[in-house]
Amino acid sequence: MFDYAASTAMVTGASRGIGAELARALASRGIGRLILVARTADDLHSLAERITAHHGTPVEVVVADLAQPGAPESIKIETDRRQLKVDLLINNAGFGSYGAFETLPLDKELAMISVNIAALISLTRLYLPEMVERGRGAVMNVGSTAAFQPTPYMTTYGATKAFVQSFSEGLWAEMQDKGGDVRVICLCPGGTETNFGAVVGADRGRFEDTRMASPVDVAQAGLHALETGQPYIVVGAMNYIGSLMPRIAPRAVVACVAASVLRPIEKAPQNSRAKKRTLSFPVMTTWAVIAAGCIGGAYLLVSQRRECQD
Repeated sequence: MFDYAASTAMVTGASRGIGAELARALASRGIGRLILVARTADDLHSLAERITAHHGTPVEVVVADLAQPGAPESIKIETDRRQLKVDLLINNAGFGSYGAFETLPLDKELAMISVNIAALISLTRLYLPEMVERGRGAVMNVGSTAAFQPTPYMTTYGATKAFVQSFSEGLWAEMQDKGGDVRVICLCPGGTETNFGAVVGADRGRFEDTRMASPVDVAQAGLHALETGQPYIVVGAMNYIGSLMPRIAPRAVVACVAASVLRPIEKAPQNSRAKKRTLSFPVMTTWAVIAAGCIGGAYLLVSQRRECQD
């Protein structure tokens, strides 16, 4: 188990959604102290007051916009000034965009890379050495099931989450050689009931009709995986099975299937009937292969992951 009572946890993007639920879940587990980071001061202070009133948890608030250059370094300077050590870093801050890539504002796409990737790397690099030196700590990076396949019409977002997944697993493997108890985990939720859809500013095609998880369930799954030392967790059984499929299917088919789910409904291809005929056989074949191999593949992957942890 992770020693919450002796730890201070920092949660970025903590003002709402998964970040806020992670903060609440940590408080309910008896975390020693919380540091909440986001752009919106009013939301952060309101959440901090509610957590302290309900759980008695000491909460520090740091207002910062991680899209701005130097924001991670400023956060580290501020926590040092307050003499706060971070034992659990949760890199939750992030955002996405939706639409045909060539129509999206370039500044927003670059800001997304800054928040989803650059800020995550910087904060991890700033706080991880102290954890390694103490021989205990953890980094939780909030990724997405978008990491496991291309995500047309959310192309940059999916690419950033693929980076987060790869970065987290590589760092997890490095920590296995350190000899202490420094954990790294990538939390990979699927569709979740947050304001993400409102932020991207459009309905995400047929994806909007899929079942969404609650932020509470995502937070609980993430902390359970942290406690059990898993390198990553995909929230939801069907999402986990779905994360295995791209490993089996041809990559072109995977990309086309993802496009059929995320494509704006009003922008179906003019030759959609021909597309359906062209893709129907490989798609049906792929799903048949996946259905036959999924249970065995999942068993082997879980077994290998346990062996690696042992």
